[in-house]
Amino acid sequence: MTPTTELEARKRPEIKTELPGPKSLDIINADAEFVTPSYPRPDYKLVADHAQGVWITDPDGNVFLDCNAGVAVCSTGHCHPEVVAAIQKQVSELIHLCGTDFYYRHMPELGKKLNEIVPIDGPTKTHFANSGAEAIETALKLAMYHTHRQKFIAFQSSFHGRTLGALSLTSSRKAQRLGFMRQPLDVVHIPYPNKFRHFITDQATDEGTVTCDVLTWLNKVFETTTPPEEVAGIVLEVVQGEGGYVPAPTMFVKELRRICTEHGIMLIVDEVQSGMGRTGKMFALDHHEGVKADIVCMAKGLGSGMPIGACTARADIMDWHKGAHASTFGGNPVALTAALRTIELLQGGLVDNSREVGAYLEAGLNKLKEKYDVIGDVRGYGMMLGVEFVKGSRGADATGGNPTGREGVPLHDPHSQDADLRDRVEMACYQKGLIILGCGNNAIRWSPPLILTKENVDVALEIFDQAVAESI
Repeated sequence: MTPTTELEARKRPEIKTELPGPKSLDIINADAEFVTPSYPRPDYKLVADHAQGVWITDPDGNVFLDCNAGVAVCSTGHCHPEVVAAIQKQVSELIHLCGTDFYYRHMPELGKKLNEIVPIDGPTKTHFANSGAEAIETALKLAMYHTHRQKFIAFQSSFHGRTLGALSLTSSRKAQRLGFMRQPLDVVHIPYPNKFRHFITDQATDEGTVTCDVLTWLNKVFETTTPPEEVAGIVLEVVQGEGGYVPAPTMFVKELRRICTEHGIMLIVDEVQSGMGRTGKMFALDHHEGVKADIVCMAKGLGSGMPIGACTARADIMDWHKGAHASTFGGNPVALTAALRTIELLQGGLVDNSREVGAYLEAGLNKLKEKYDVIGDVRGYGMMLGVEFVKGSRGADATGGNPTGREGVPLHDPHSQDADLRDRVEMACYQKGLIILGCGNNAIRWSPPLILTKENVDVALEIFDQAVAESI
């Protein structure tokens, strides 16, 4: 995107006040008085006033380099002029009519476009929603309706939303479930194939080992508590989002597809955070050649910030009767217009930029991993990168070894998670004008707007380097 304003042409963040500044504090205090306390906000308190491209300005005039994109939502950058123009034109023509009762061109137009790009074999149909959680709810209902089964399999550390059906799948942290008692759906959670942290040893392993061990676990589930002929769907994040930006091995994804096909189980792929060019391909599943989903859920980056979700499925699967599922605002013409323009921009170069500049960012993060032993892992694809913090060798004795307690047990496991350090780094970045956000127990996610440049990356890495150095 060619810079057209002073903010777009900016090269570095600019912090003018203590953070948060006085005007920001007024908003924070009002929020505490009038807004639900349930929102899971980080320790740092960013207040946005306006934004353009990769830059966010707060009410006090502080300018931040955004490497979070509203949690992977603002895929084309903040207020992309072409998306804004499309929205403004649509607002002047038709804001709402309720597409579940009446017709307008935008629904079939976006449905046709999704049919062209989603990683599903054969013709598809799409149900439009307002969010990722609603797209997941659609997928759950559809899988139950089509298979006449009621059980689901999901993964530990997964996140699929906070509505009650989606919450039955979600298992990324206790706070999301605490207080809600029994879950409404019959869901069994199995380990996720994280090669950096094997679910038994908590140590690094190889893709083959962790794949085999997770599949062995799944087969035990099939043989004991959850017969495969009773399972409606397996719900997979190809790259776990809230769980720590952890990609699944290709051999695992292929085996999961085979198992679903063998048993008539719907493979439901959650691309809410990983889709729409985020990983350097249109969808994360595209990284696993030959593997196709039965149902794909999208949201976040689909509408460049407009509230939209979509559940696309094979046409023969989306066979439910009239009135089985609908939404008053889902498929709103303004949101659909934003999505159509977003996909054009993604196909016009932003997916390529995500791959190329994302690789540049990943290389820079790996250099920092070599520099700091507290960075245990750098992983992901494109502009969906996770950095995991570990204790490293801090606290080592004079000989360079870890100090030991009774019976020679190390007091510091260099592979152990360091959530406190992650939080300090996150805060230090904010204080220096870089916006990143934690995920998992001890990781930081990099999910910048897909317009990020190598020059932006250089600035971000410089700040991140300083933040790590100061936080150790």
